[in-house]
Amino acid sequence: MSVSSPLDLPRDIALVHEWFTPRSSGGAENVVKVIDDLLTEKKSQPDLFSLVNEENLLKSSWLFNRKVRTSFIQQLPFGVTHVQKFLPLLPFAIEQLDLGAYPLVISSSHLVAKGVLTSPDQLHISYVHTPVRYAWDQMNIYLKRSFFREIGLGPLIRWQLHVLRQWDQLSSLRIDYLLANSNFTAKRIWKYWRRRSEVLHPPVNVNRFIWNKPREDFYLSVCRLVPNKRVDLLIRAFNRLKLPLIVVGDGVEKTYLENIAGPTVQILGFQSADKIENLMSQCRAFVYAGIEDFGIAPVEAMASGAPVIAYGKGGVLDTVKCFNSNTAKEATGLLFSDQTVNSLVEAVEFFKEKQLWKTLNPELIRYWANSFSQDSFKYSLEKTIMRVWSEHMNSCDIATSDLSS
Repeated sequence: MSVSSPLDLPRDIALVHEWFTPRSSGGAENVVKVIDDLLTEKKSQPDLFSLVNEENLLKSSWLFNRKVRTSFIQQLPFGVTHVQKFLPLLPFAIEQLDLGAYPLVISSSHLVAKGVLTSPDQLHISYVHTPVRYAWDQMNIYLKRSFFREIGLGPLIRWQLHVLRQWDQLSSLRIDYLLANSNFTAKRIWKYWRRRSEVLHPPVNVNRFIWNKPREDFYLSVCRLVPNKRVDLLIRAFNRLKLPLIVVGDGVEKTYLENIAGPTVQILGFQSADKIENLMSQCRAFVYAGIEDFGIAPVEAMASGAPVIAYGKGGVLDTVKCFNSNTAKEATGLLFSDQTVNSLVEAVEFFKEKQLWKTLNPELIRYWANSFSQDSFKYSLEKTIMRVWSEHMNSCDIATSDLSS
């Protein structure tokens, strides 16, 4: 084993993520960056591994000129640009990464990164964003308007997802210590893998946002335009309410959503970070109708001082303090109980009638959002890594002692 750092972490650490590409960059990739920052600060900058990589070619990227070790998918035609199209190969591909030289392996996983192969002498800690959504409980939502279903390949895709479920559960047994990004994800991990996990909320760059601007008369949604985000429910509700809704995002559902949008709904498509920050700091409320494993956008909205109106299931139960008569002073938003147009309409009408954008204190909303900051994440993650690494080393010492006695 190589010489240890001052905090007794090994010098050789592998950090694994599914892919690094500007075409798919979001909260999961930010987690990897913050983990990398933490380890680098502790004099143990990790070696990076992924299925494919093109992020380090961008001068604006934190990965610019950084070496990233990749899988054979990188060499396949369209492998880098359409990595998800190779879904049946991805479990096999991640298993081909050679991590044998690393005493400590940390994976950031929402699909297959957790499935890397390690030996009993190595410690594998996995930060799990979700068990594969479209292979488990959200399979039918994804398939409902799938292109493959429309061209008659639905049964084949279902079979592939059946095989993926088996590998997903089997590969979870290889992990030594599991971190979940929310209590909801921890429940899904137990449901599908029968593994216990520690909850550690992901880092949010709350300092980007300004919380004390005047609120304007529009509601805001920011997310990828894909089926499970249920932006269609938002649009139908605001069509009925005849209230102004701005939708920011791009994705496979954009054309469909544009077709059902009424005159009070604007779909802006992709927008710059500066534009999103301005909209969040000025909106009357941020609205969300999907089921998120964690949900970074609602936390970003709260960092902007904006109250959140969201479907009360999933990660928002960890992040949004729901308004009621007993919690009015601490509330950061309003949760509706059913994933239906009627339930959302009732919530927005209540929000409007009670003028909750005036009642809910933007400074206190921002203060609550600070508990999900990058510094808070680093502090908790460092404590966990050091504790688990110490336990691992002690168990190795005990095993060696037993063998020599």
